[in-house]
Amino acid sequence: MTGLPSPPLLLITDRRQAARPLAGVVADALVAGCRWVSLREKDLSATERFALLHRLRALARPVGAVVTVHADPDAAAEADGLHLAAGGDPAAARRRLGPSALIGASCHSGDEVDAAVAAGADYVTLGPLAPTASKPGYEPILSLAEAGVVARRHPGRVIALGGVEPGLVPGLMAVGFAGVAVMGGVMRAGDPTVAIRAHLAALRGGLA
Repeated sequence: MTGLPSPPLLLITDRRQAARPLAGVVADALVAGCRWVSLREKDLSATERFALLHRLRALARPVGAVVTVHADPDAAAEADGLHLAAGGDPAAARRRLGPSALIGASCHSGDEVDAAVAAGADYVTLGPLAPTASKPGYEPILSLAEAGVVARRHPGRVIALGGVEPGLVPGLMAVGFAGVAVMGGVMRAGDPTVAIRAHLAALRGGLA
């Protein structure tokens, strides 16, 4: 198992929600202490995605941050790992990207988490945990109790995603989540550094 980046806060990009150019949002997040970014811009052409990935890698490298890619194994070969959509094949990704790649998968149920971990995923995202402005109507929303059962079954691997605000983070960590993922709240923020620092402070409280 490849360990999670530290701190275990995953920033997923969405330039369509971003209040400013995406590279600037990511740069601010890195200044604030984020050390894990996943490039999710699935609608870009391969050429555009590679160009953006190289720019984010250049921002991340000086601070030792991890950059992964959503759903594109070709781009992931030039990054630190790959995040698969629900139902993706972590074992195939591992064979292609090698033992050091960070392989994750999106999951929405305990059964999906169990299958992804059994296939070799280093981590999974599980959610949504609350209503989210990024995906209005995204359901079913998992209760803290049922999500916690899944997280405790796979210690160190399950990341909370979907409607995660700083106020929810200590409770999520308390029931067994290994970390949290954020997207729209940071992308839309007038000052991403403030948003990232709020999540990091909540994470530190939950880990303590």
